Amino acid sequence: MNLFGTDGVRGKAGEFITPFLATKIAMAFAETIDKKTGKILVGKDTRRSGYMIENAIVSGLTAIGYNVIQIGPMPTPAVAFLTEDMRCDGGIMISASHNPYYDNGIKFFDSTGNKLDSKIEEKIEKRYFENNFSLKTGKEIGKSKRIDDVIGRYIVHIKSSFPKHLNLSGVRIVLDTANGAAYKVAPTIFEELGADVITINNEPNGFNINSNAGAMHPEFLAEKVKEYRADIGFALDGDADRLVVVDENGEVVDGDKLLGALAFYLYKNKKLSTNKIVVTVMSNSALDKFLNQFGIEVLRSNVGDKNVLELMKKEGVNFGGEQSGHIIFSDYAKTGDGLVSALQVCAYLLESGKSASEAFNLFELYPQIQANINVIEKIPLEKIEGAKEILKEVENNGFRHLVRYSGTENKLRLLIEGENEKKAKELLNKLIEFFKKKLS
Repeated sequence: MNLFGTDGVRGKAGEFITPFLATKIAMAFAETIDKKTGKILVGKDTRRSGYMIENAIVSGLTAIGYNVIQIGPMPTPAVAFLTEDMRCDGGIMISASHNPYYDNGIKFFDSTGNKLDSKIEEKIEKRYFENNFSLKTGKEIGKSKRIDDVIGRYIVHIKSSFPKHLNLSGVRIVLDTANGAAYKVAPTIFEELGADVITINNEPNGFNINSNAGAMHPEFLAEKVKEYRADIGFALDGDADRLVVVDENGEVVDGDKLLGALAFYLYKNKKLSTNKIVVTVMSNSALDKFLNQFGIEVLRSNVGDKNVLELMKKEGVNFGGEQSGHIIFSDYAKTGDGLVSALQVCAYLLESGKSASEAFNLFELYPQIQANINVIEKIPLEKIEGAKEILKEVENNGFRHLVRYSGTENKLRLLIEGENEKKAKELLNKLIEFFKKKLS
């Protein structure tokens, strides 16, 4: 059994993510990392189950002899930043990101605020299943304290990523915090930079995180942008590491068009290191065509912001992301940060002198059709009889395809891309029918 998916450990709270799992995996993490300061930072989003999981994690960490700093509801990228800034040996974020309230998850960071690589995750899993921990006694047992004022450190850090010669005075922004971890910090940052901010979905009750709100449901933000005649709208997800942008007309900006415009902005300002960016295999080929004309090379990783970041480090690249809204500006953040991304969007918009609908519409996308199939078991694709042949048929028709299992759910994700949308739909329906028979 593998505990780790594409982004930490995730599942239904109380069923898969239990207090027992949380305690054990916290102990396994603590015994795997190097102990230098003896401190571990713990943050969470706004799910009710976060209380249960947080207490279990604190119990496990203190039992191993670590001192714990609890910072309460804060964005995932804030935990990454503060882990390094506060000289902790590691950081833990309790969140299931964009998933519904009844799910939860546990994400881990090393002392530099980076997500763990797969080799470290394997070591943690090994310790977890060995179930033989070195519990401390007496004065060696750790202690825990809650610090509520770290929000100020993160706000200063985020604001420093915004060009000093610019301000947001006169810019009207509608901000959807998804009733999630950024419900306090996000409005504060934009207001302090001078924006006229209208905030929606900023009243978390433990159960409304991501519910008809935020990056997963930008249609509600779109309505508000038009209603308030705003210049732009930003939707975050539950832990604020993802960003979706809505233009002044209430249209959602495509994730690849957003990546393309931001890459072009960095290139124009000579801030794009090595003239390369990293995206995933999900990104539209039209993005490559647009950026290639400026001599910008587009590298592709597997799906998952962790995979994007790993390839960025390997290639010395400082910008990358996923079309789903995880955007990484590694000069300013260790991981995808929706607030850093939103400020860079604002900077580009101000310097372009254009409306959002113009500024983020620099090229046309190739038709790209997607679908998800619920599966009972994730049978390796190469072991499914006939799969190789039907995918070859898609390629022979001149279409790009991507067929993969979700890293966090029991779903098979299908994507077909090509210039003829009608034919793409036909081929996708054929794939759906084939894989449903094999996997459902």
